[in-house]
Amino acid sequence: MKGIILAGGLATRLRPLTWVTNKHLLPIYNKPMIYYPIEAMHKAGIKDVLISTSPDHAGDFANLLKDGSEFGLHLYYSIQNNPKGGIANAIGLAEDFAEGQKTLVILGDNIFSQNLKSVVTSFEKQDKGAVIYGVKMNNLAKQYGVIELDKTNKVVSIIEKPEFPKSNIAQVGIYMYDNRVFNLIRKLKPSARGELEVTDLNNVYLREGHLTCHLLDWWIDAGTSYDELLKANNLVFEKIKNKQL
Repeated sequence: MKGIILAGGLATRLRPLTWVTNKHLLPIYNKPMIYYPIEAMHKAGIKDVLISTSPDHAGDFANLLKDGSEFGLHLYYSIQNNPKGGIANAIGLAEDFAEGQKTLVILGDNIFSQNLKSVVTSFEKQDKGAVIYGVKMNNLAKQYGVIELDKTNKVVSIIEKPEFPKSNIAQVGIYMYDNRVFNLIRKLKPSARGELEVTDLNNVYLREGHLTCHLLDWWIDAGTSYDELLKANNLVFEKIKNKQL
């Protein structure tokens, strides 16, 4: 499998912190935010990882991360010229890099500690399909995509930022896709906000009956607000202090 880390965007909600740097280079306690998804890729057994970012800060990532050997990876870089294209659009730019392989996609501002290796190993043996991750949260209305599961943990629905959520499970930025994903992205239509939505992509797999979901024990979307950035710093500090990370 190949790894894709999406680290672009404008991060307008974190200005002025992001006027002169990419949000994924901001610190989460003792290391840059981008280190967390990179280390998750390494623990999952992924060797080749593409960092997709904006043209303004691509050089900063290269200066910091270099060729990835420090992390036990081979790092590659790509540019997303349209930061408002959406997550699915950014994934689609990695088609040449993927070389027909399955992919593990992690959003660069997702902070978590769960090891993905067992799921990656299992997914590599599947003929086709996709995997999503969720986490149980309160007050989900209009914040995240919401995953509805039945009693057997089978995915029933995924709805992007619903006013009245059908569950308390938020869709997080960790996805695994078969090699059909790029063809499926080409068939997507932009949403009302003009983006190719990752939820629409995941719903294609759901309608096919080839989508599975796993839950994380904890997760923070550190790039969404000052409060979440602070929460991520405090939680990582506590987990390191208690030798849980």
